[in-house]
Amino acid sequence: MNAVTYSAKDFKTEVKPVWCPGCGDYAVLSSITKAFADLGLAPHQTSVVSGIGCSSRIPAYTNTYGFHSIHGRALAVGQGLKLARPDLTVLVAGGDGDGFSIGGNHFMHACRRNVDLTYVVMDNRVYGMTKGQPSPTTEADWDASAMAPPGGTGMTPFHPLAIALAAGANFVARCFSGDPNGTAEVIAEAIKHPGFSFVAVMSPCITFREEQREWKNMVRPAGVEATTDAAQAARRLMTDDGMNMGVLYRGNRVSYGKEKKATASFADLEAEFAI
Repeated sequence: MNAVTYSAKDFKTEVKPVWCPGCGDYAVLSSITKAFADLGLAPHQTSVVSGIGCSSRIPAYTNTYGFHSIHGRALAVGQGLKLARPDLTVLVAGGDGDGFSIGGNHFMHACRRNVDLTYVVMDNRVYGMTKGQPSPTTEADWDASAMAPPGGTGMTPFHPLAIALAAGANFVARCFSGDPNGTAEVIAEAIKHPGFSFVAVMSPCITFREEQREWKNMVRPAGVEATTDAAQAARRLMTDDGMNMGVLYRGNRVSYGKEKKATASFADLEAEFAI
């Protein structure tokens, strides 16, 4: 715990967000900064890493160490940072396009690798920054946008939580941006939980998907407690309608790097590469 107490406001910069009015990412930003403050962290103890997209602007809006990386590679940067600086709290932020399309391979292997960081994905089931194309999580029959194929893509949507669980994520949760306090609580728990923690946040894009305004009437708290049994969590995931909010799974895997200690010094490593 720090001698100085920081509030959520201390984790925000003076940079004004440029998201569209009504975007759910405003609330997610508030949830992240509230989680940092509630955990008693200090700005210099935290880092926010992102890729490309609307939600990936978050490092500019947070008063922490930040890294706005390239498209789909935020998890690679975040894992490298955490392994190099295990004293830092590392949170990686992104969206459904950045995280599950070009970044999909990194996502699966980050779950498998289980580095101790938290991945918050704001999922609006559309490419917002590039004006409304279907994303990996878009419903197969969505064709409301001029950018979408007539009748929809016809492809089964990517199921991020199921993929995260199957690939080995140590903490899996789903939240709704319309409940910023509840989302902050889950993000704080995810940060505290060892290993790779995945928090999927349903974050409406009412500019390109106005029908998502109805999410606030559809979401509900999950009727069951989180489980430590991956098989049970998988059964729940494959039978729910995607509107159950809360922590689904808490695993007990040892974080990557914790079970192994480096035995070579920097001098030893330099000697290996000497010409």
